Amino acid sequence: MAAALAAGRRLAVGRGRPGAPGRGCGDAAGWGERERSYWRALRRRVLGPPAPPFAAPCQVGAPVLRAAAAAVAPEKLGGPELRELAAALAAGLRSGPCLGLSAPQLGVPLRVFAAELPPDRCSRYPPALRRAHCIEPFPLRLLVNPVLRVLDAHLVTGPEGCVSLKGFSAYVPRHWAVHVSAGVDEHGEPVSWEATGWAARIIQHEMDHLDGILYIDRMDTRTFTNVSWMELLD
Repeated sequence: MAAALAAGRRLAVGRGRPGAPGRGCGDAAGWGERERSYWRALRRRVLGPPAPPFAAPCQVGAPVLRAAAAAVAPEKLGGPELRELAAALAAGLRSGPCLGLSAPQLGVPLRVFAAELPPDRCSRYPPALRRAHCIEPFPLRLLVNPVLRVLDAHLVTGPEGCVSLKGFSAYVPRHWAVHVSAGVDEHGEPVSWEATGWAARIIQHEMDHLDGILYIDRMDTRTFTNVSWMELLD
């Protein structure tokens, strides 16, 4: 686990894009050299670089989001480091707020994710969307080394966002029903989860994160939206 955390730190920090332009459009694209303010630089020097699991999700561009995660070793199942990671994922879910969160999003390149849809969050969806996508609440679930099996290959397109691509959304096709097996929770106990509709969508989204895939890789590109586009025009 310690080796995975060290790898996550290296992947999350990464390096600037080699050979990229340093001026003009390159700066807007994030290719230019980033300069810290005096106080940020001083804090970094005194406290050192942040260590995963991070308090806030990594954003697109962080190499850890594009790498395939490693399985948690059998001897680590149910151990204190895994329980610490589980607590960080649960806290990140609720502070996001988001419906699913994977370990790579917190800088830890391990095959672990958490998901939760509380009743109060569920009730915020429009009734028509809830009916169409079978949006029903489910309790906090944490899966370690999960394996996905498609139960219903029918593809349904629906809206998705991601806390690692803040401010954007798009419509993404997902299988209607899936089953997650051969996984365990943070205590090393076996987990089996059969899900349809919205829960199945969340599972597929998080499983993609474990393979270095983002929803923008599967989206209908013409639906990609800045969720604040109307406010930006005011």
